[in-house]
Amino acid sequence: MRSAVSVSTASEPVDGAVRPPGSKSATIRALAVAALADGRSHIYGALRADDTVAMIGVLRSFGISVDDRGEPWAIDGTGGRLQAPDAPLDVLESGLTARVAMVLASFAEGATVVDGRGHLHQRPIDALVRTLTDQGVQVTTTGGFLPATIHGRGGLWGGEMTVDCSKSSQFATAILIAAPSTSEPTTLRVEGLEGSFGYLALTLQVMDAFGADVSRTFTGFEVANNGYQPTDYVVEPDASSAVYPMVAAAITGGRVELEGLTFDSEHPDLLVARRLGEMGCAISEENQSLVVDGNGVSLKGIETDMSAAPDGALALVVACLFADGVSRIGGLASLRFKESDRLSAISGELSGLGGSVSVEDDCLVIRPTALVGATIDPHGDHRIAMSCALVGLRVEGVSVSDPDVVNKTWPGYWEMLENLRPERGRCAPEAGAAPR
Repeated sequence: MRSAVSVSTASEPVDGAVRPPGSKSATIRALAVAALADGRSHIYGALRADDTVAMIGVLRSFGISVDDRGEPWAIDGTGGRLQAPDAPLDVLESGLTARVAMVLASFAEGATVVDGRGHLHQRPIDALVRTLTDQGVQVTTTGGFLPATIHGRGGLWGGEMTVDCSKSSQFATAILIAAPSTSEPTTLRVEGLEGSFGYLALTLQVMDAFGADVSRTFTGFEVANNGYQPTDYVVEPDASSAVYPMVAAAITGGRVELEGLTFDSEHPDLLVARRLGEMGCAISEENQSLVVDGNGVSLKGIETDMSAAPDGALALVVACLFADGVSRIGGLASLRFKESDRLSAISGELSGLGGSVSVEDDCLVIRPTALVGATIDPHGDHRIAMSCALVGLRVEGVSVSDPDVVNKTWPGYWEMLENLRPERGRCAPEAGAAPR
């Protein structure tokens, strides 16, 4: 395990083509839906990272065969007939996997313990517990958090259901994934959702690919209980990962081509590209790729609401450090309930680099200042590590402790930063760290 990695500054604007890894969000959703289908499905372009490995482990514990040895992955779904696992499920630090696993556990006959690691024990599950309890599923938690024990009884009833998404849209995603396999058609009322519909749209896109019949209503969704059909599903590149090379181009005056991404994607983090356009970058589509070009651009400060893409907003904050004028990025309340308290973590770490980044309610306020090198503590959070590391492209002496935290979603992140430089400057391990 490497103790730290130093980020080499880019002596020239970054320039290159990047194919982001497969979407973590789509991979986890597709794995869960394929498990509930009746027959063999294939997933092409899936992401192999800590979070998706956790989901594979969950499915295998429920008796689902997953062959991930090559391309594509093969999943033998059982039509919702799951077996209770013999041991507690370890979802690592994947919040989406934990919440989906809790709902899948209701389809098993018997008790399933869902547990995780790190900050996951502080991430909320209470709204999902209430929805499952209303469906007659007995759930016991540890003070309202994981570990949780779900006493499955072969599935959910369906019918009228309500889920509070004020803390996470993942609660609705978990229920929606299960809804085609319930005893009765489901009318799901979604409460408290603020700006995160993009992730639910991604859920619906995956469900539709497997034959689900879902329609939107004024208050939520209606889902027919016609089950899922096995299919071949192609995972698109991850827009959540693409935000980092986007911002690298913006802050160095460079150009990055993001292969396989277009504005037709349902992924909400593509909003970052639009916001970089508002700050002055040229954004275009070429040959089924999204291009971010910061050549000759003097970035302008921005005032915007990023509630639709709060995770991507962290990288946007870094772009604002190098912009002219004060920036305000709002709609970020949900970031308090992620792998870390991301509002506190990003403001603290960037302030340690000399930045002026303050938290005001659900907003981050960025006032450009002279920046200095320092070692970043990612707080066990992959998105804090990947976002703050971008400062090192412009500022000497930036390093990141616990660099392997990026394995949660992008194991090749440090190599990507290295390869973006025309001069191929290394992201070199510090003394005492194991070589890559």
